[in-house]
Amino acid sequence: MPVATQASLKGLTPEQLEGTGCRLCLNNTYHLGLKPGQEVLDAVGGAHKLQGWNHNILTDSGGFQMVSLLKLANVTEEGVRFLSPHDGSPMLLTPEHSISLQNSIGSDIIMQLDDVLVTTSPDAVRMREAMERSVRWLDRCIAAHKHPDRQNLFCIIQGGLDLDMRRECCREMLARDTPGIAIGGLSGGEAKADFCKVVAACTEMLPDLKPRYIMGIGYPEDLIVSVALGADMFDCVWPTRTARFGNAITRHGVLNMKREIYAADFGPIEDGCGCPCCRPAEKEGAMGITRAFVHHNAAKETVSAHLLTLHNVWYQLNLMRQAREAIMEDRFPAFVKGFFADLYPDRASYPQWAVDALKGVGIDLLET
Repeated sequence: MPVATQASLKGLTPEQLEGTGCRLCLNNTYHLGLKPGQEVLDAVGGAHKLQGWNHNILTDSGGFQMVSLLKLANVTEEGVRFLSPHDGSPMLLTPEHSISLQNSIGSDIIMQLDDVLVTTSPDAVRMREAMERSVRWLDRCIAAHKHPDRQNLFCIIQGGLDLDMRRECCREMLARDTPGIAIGGLSGGEAKADFCKVVAACTEMLPDLKPRYIMGIGYPEDLIVSVALGADMFDCVWPTRTARFGNAITRHGVLNMKREIYAADFGPIEDGCGCPCCRPAEKEGAMGITRAFVHHNAAKETVSAHLLTLHNVWYQLNLMRQAREAIMEDRFPAFVKGFFADLYPDRASYPQWAVDALKGVGIDLLET
């Protein structure tokens, strides 16, 4: 899912986003609750109409802001008290208020309010408190949810890097039988090997026919390994944020288009890419953008950020399309091996965490 935090994806119009093949993007409840606010959302008829988006929306509950805005937040059993980053005014986000806001937003998938800690926190007592509170808050979210017939409420599994605690949380969350299940609290600076262990411990307990969503994951190798471990859905600001720094995501790695080597490079951003930027100009709906043009504008004009955002979002969505097709055609192990072969110059440079995690699910990257 591309991240349109405040009901817009930075650099793309809704029509351009639709053209990438995106059918599900993410909005943030905390930010939309502050601005434009619930009254405006109710008046306009929800976020789909506000942003002119005719496809699906998932909303984060606002819980992640406990981590990202920790200096402004105080967590109690009642909820989370924030100071608005806009004007410093106090705001209380309870499970009930989070669900009420998401009901007003009208998102197709809504998330429970959870108690979030960074995975690297050494406070085991606080981590258990957060996990158990997240279960209690889920019960409050379920009770407050007004539109279960048209908005799918997902639970969020917490527990840090403690696998037993994660499994305990899984059991509690599964007993609530929500339409989908998220694994939260990751991408918080933990080692990739620890990340993989948490994902594997959770997915092996989850039902086959409910979507599994790992929150905040976005690097291409993270996506592919997580799919292999049994996950289905992901979101991250990285593809769009890194575009604004002049970086293009390609199957051979990230290219910094500000580098002088691209000044006279008249090839596409990535050979063979099917995005509107990279396809030859004579093709319908294509622009035939060159690396030289992106380089020329990368440091001084917003157009390069827009073009790279379009390219990066298309790349990530297409990567997931390719993974899904490979699974359906029963050739996923070969697809994973091809992905890593493109991304790294030789097998000796493959990250050990990825080699180990994939081996655990029967894909041997080092097999000749």
